[in-house]
Amino acid sequence: MWIREEGPEDIDAICTVLRKAFAKYPGEGKLETRIVDTLRADNALAVSLVADIDGRVAGHIAFSPARPSRDGDGWYVLGPLAVDPADQGHGVRAALVRAGLAELQAREANGCVVLGDPAYYGRFGFMAEPALTLPGAPEGAFQALRFTDAASAGEVVLHPAFGLQGEA
Repeated sequence: MWIREEGPEDIDAICTVLRKAFAKYPGEGKLETRIVDTLRADNALAVSLVADIDGRVAGHIAFSPARPSRDGDGWYVLGPLAVDPADQGHGVRAALVRAGLAELQAREANGCVVLGDPAYYGRFGFMAEPALTLPGAPEGAFQALRFTDAASAGEVVLHPAFGLQGEA
């Protein structure tokens, strides 16, 4: 498995992976595909990595800017994250998360937020943090991972593609 930046030749394969990975959820991956396509079109896809297995895209992870209302520079949101069902259970998802977080740290980011399963994302250091909030997020599901001691706090604004609140 090779984790690399997405290229123009990967866009269709990324859409396919998103649709397959989210096929059993409401919208069948259309929402996740729209989010990634919109972020890309708006030049807001800050980090976009693929897991390449034998020349095919087996997984994808996206990071885009996020902005806490106080001292909010240098923050990102992780998502969507998708792995082809045929490749799940083999560490692809974890490899994508680790590589993406390493890239954000190399860019000297202050931190990263995610809306997801605390049991899964906790293994990477994410935790619910009362100082950072996302309106409408289920309790405990919105988590943060700080890379620096920046005093960032408040309501976090994501790109409008996520449809959760106002524009970043």
